[in-house]
Amino acid sequence: MSTTTAAALLPTAVAVVVLVAIASAALLLFGVRGSWGPAAAILRGTVQLAIISLILGGILVDPMLIGLALLVMFAVATAVAVRRIGGGRRAWAVMATSMAAGIGVSVIAIFSSGALEPTPRYALAIGAIVIGNTMNVATLTGRLFTGAVADHWDEVEGWLALGATPRRSTRDLARRAVREALIPSIDQTKTTGLVVLPGAFVGAIFGGLSPVDAGRFQIIVLAAIMAAGAVTAVLVATWQGGVAIRVAAPA
Repeated sequence: MSTTTAAALLPTAVAVVVLVAIASAALLLFGVRGSWGPAAAILRGTVQLAIISLILGGILVDPMLIGLALLVMFAVATAVAVRRIGGGRRAWAVMATSMAAGIGVSVIAIFSSGALEPTPRYALAIGAIVIGNTMNVATLTGRLFTGAVADHWDEVEGWLALGATPRRSTRDLARRAVREALIPSIDQTKTTGLVVLPGAFVGAIFGGLSPVDAGRFQIIVLAAIMAAGAVTAVLVATWQGGVAIRVAAPA
């Protein structure tokens, strides 16, 4: 560890503790359940980043290890998404296949088009970013759809009573869930450069790329996130669409 890095650890720790305290205090004062969630998340994230930083230093030149790392990331992302929509064997099938399809389509499009060279570094960077964002979209789609069906069960039941198929009975709710799940990604993309300087863009500049090359990399990332998210959301909603009995809203 360099002297500069070591000297920055204390102020970094102070800033993080203060920020976590602000987040927890705001939630606690408003009476939100799980007020200490941000603190637990930051602590866990810190440990995980420390571990992955040590691991990545030794695998960035080995394609096999890069592939293994991406598989582990995908497995963890799938597990998180499954837990958020209630778990179960079917939930694993829904999330794993939907996320894999979205991620696969995006990554293949990027490297087959020649937009980026299929090097281990690019594979890890693109793969990790797309996996994380796809997890969020899959989780949102699943929770929004399940919640919408629970809240509008009278409407769904009416369709079923008229002879509609379960999938037709929930089609409008599924489409709404997909649209709302993609709103964060769409808004982030629309405001990039005006409201937000994304991490991939800033990191690329700090890594030595020119602003033009960093911008090119970032727009590829954003397009990949949108494509993977759209495919994943549609597949999750399709998987979950055939509801014939009332479901409970996600906790």
